[in-house]
Amino acid sequence: MMLRRAFLTAGLAGSVALGALLAPGLASAQEPITLRVHQFLGPNGTVPRDFIIPWAEKVTEESEGRLNVEVYSSMSLGGTPAALYDQVREGVVDIIWTVAGYTPGRFPISETFELPFMMADAESTSRAAWRFHEEYMQEETEDVHMLAVHVHGPGIFHMRAPAIERIEDVEGRTVRGPTRITTRLLETLGATAVGMPVPQVPEALSRNVIEGAVIPWEVTQVLRVPELVDTHTEFGGDRGLYSTFFFFAMNRDSYDALPEDLQEIIDANSGIEASAWAGRIQEAGDAPGREAAVERGNTIVTIEGEELARWREAAQQVRDDWAEEMEEEGVDGAALIEAAEDLIAEEESR
Repeated sequence: MMLRRAFLTAGLAGSVALGALLAPGLASAQEPITLRVHQFLGPNGTVPRDFIIPWAEKVTEESEGRLNVEVYSSMSLGGTPAALYDQVREGVVDIIWTVAGYTPGRFPISETFELPFMMADAESTSRAAWRFHEEYMQEETEDVHMLAVHVHGPGIFHMRAPAIERIEDVEGRTVRGPTRITTRLLETLGATAVGMPVPQVPEALSRNVIEGAVIPWEVTQVLRVPELVDTHTEFGGDRGLYSTFFFFAMNRDSYDALPEDLQEIIDANSGIEASAWAGRIQEAGDAPGREAAVERGNTIVTIEGEELARWREAAQQVRDDWAEEMEEEGVDGAALIEAAEDLIAEEESR
């Protein structure tokens, strides 16, 4: 129980930076090496509760206490969600979990997986995302040691009435989007898109800054979204409207400074299986999020059939524009889209 509470800590007291522990003359065989994980949601969010904290416990246990992994939630070590990547790159913290798109345009290749109607189920798509990262994103993320990449379950609309039932219902609505690609999709559909990290959504809804947001079901409970809106719009078919690309990354110097056997423990808890774990638990959180909306009597709409075909046709413009933009930067965007789709199909069929 004491160990569990340490993972949930939100303050600075008692934390020891890895660099200090490994400084000459300070390290000893008896001293555990502390790794600090920083992330933007509260500890009861699906990913912190069911992935990051269990991951920290597992690594600590497998190291027989030689590693002490502390999880700091809700940006409790300071900064904003957009600063997390730089925090781990610069060694302010040892490990971070963040959304690649919180720094718009910085990781353009990752945007392949955020394109509309790209994702299948989150576990298969997260496995594909890791393989894609290994093949195409090494240069883009070379300044960190990547532990996992993943996506959430299908993103949907959560709006104040009236519900979105047709494309025309999006016209003129003020909607929060998580990333550059998703806000572009919203604008293409006729919305006034407002980009913001997900922790800001409840306040923005409460203050009528936005009429709604696109997010997956799993994060709606911790953000109290079913209390703040009264309609939700899902999408049928075998591909979600959109998803978001996440990084679980470690500072390179923190990793390189570890003894080889401790690096092996980190490695054993990284890669495609860790990515699949994160995607799987995130989509598993969709069901209770949806049930909370049902219990409140909120309206839930599903876009299907001919109307779904209209949405896919309209969203194709976002894909085409992105591929053209990448081409202008000297990157074959069409080939990246094809590669991502092939990897997702392969993982989906396993």
